[in-house]
Amino acid sequence: MKLNQNNQGLAAESAAAAFLQQQGLTLIVQNYSCRFGEIDLILREGKTLVFVEVRLRSNHKFASAAYSIDHHKQQKLIRAAQYYLQSHDLNTPCRFDAVLFDNAQYQSPDWIRNAIDT
Repeated sequence: MKLNQNNQGLAAESAAAAFLQQQGLTLIVQNYSCRFGEIDLILREGKTLVFVEVRLRSNHKFASAAYSIDHHKQQKLIRAAQYYLQSHDLNTPCRFDAVLFDNAQYQSPDWIRNAIDT
């Protein structure tokens, strides 16, 4: 059974969450949404809050999964993360990571720490 694009995205997010939890991170929120945008995953690694963008690219005719996180998307992620921190009254170290899948089997993800330079 072929999943539609939305279901594929949710499956990729779940696979990324499981992968990151296997790496020792603790899941806090999946699919955080606010007026500034959406953050796929928010996790904690030690004292660091990790905001994660998950990307799936199954069609290699277009740009890679990493390349699809353009400047506009990065700015939306940063604003949404700032809102999350303010609305939860948090003053903690944080970073932006990306988990990239280049196939719909959700295997062998690329985990890019500090994917967005703030």
